Amino acid sequence: MSVGAVLAEARERAGLTVRQLSERTRIRETVIERFERDDFSVGHFYARGHIRTIASDLGLDPDEILRQYEQENADNASPVKASAVFRGDVGERARRAPGWTKAVAVALAIVAVVVVARILGGSGGKAGPTAAQLPVTAPHAHSRHEKGHERKTLEEAVAPGLVVVKVTARKPAYLNLRDAEGHEIFQGTLPEGKTTTYSAKDRMRVTIGDAGAVRLEVNGRDLGTPGRDGQMIRRTFDAGGPSPR
Repeated sequence: MSVGAVLAEARERAGLTVRQLSERTRIRETVIERFERDDFSVGHFYARGHIRTIASDLGLDPDEILRQYEQENADNASPVKASAVFRGDVGERARRAPGWTKAVAVALAIVAVVVVARILGGSGGKAGPTAAQLPVTAPHAHSRHEKGHERKTLEEAVAPGLVVVKVTARKPAYLNLRDAEGHEIFQGTLPEGKTTTYSAKDRMRVTIGDAGAVRLEVNGRDLGTPGRDGQMIRRTFDAGGPSPR
């Protein structure tokens, strides 16, 4: 059975329509429909990310599904086509790709000019900060778990517009955390005794497989254990306040 057929069967087994799955995963309906037809023309990078999200939501093993995807598409890996994610007409947008290339080149040139101006400028004839010294702001300021990603302490992450969630596992617990736009912050099992802090801009959606297995601290306030042992819960936390919605 192909990857597309496996995803379609799992969706139907879960009693979900394509629209319902789209609302749960925040992946466009047209993309889900194409995947179920084994059409992964959105590009290798986006296909892998979307397949992982869909498989996780449907209770499948994401790693196993991705291994099957790699085997079936080893000779067809295509470059990232971001336009395919936002519009269904892949062919037309692909033909207009040179326009995107020019836009990126212009943006990079502007950044280079700004950096040079800061280096040569500055008050009192002093050199401005170098490119390596300029502050870098991540678009979502996510804290990641055990995958080599940069993580932030609670003290560093707390800032206006951020929601910070600290999770302590009393026993192994499955977590799925997403930001306000549905991007995955972390998905996996937190080992017993592990404490990890995650942050996101504006809002964070948290799914916990065993609510009694963890303690939560949101924006510096201890919320304790969010539920009973064995209870799966979903919570949404906003910046500026710990109260779940």
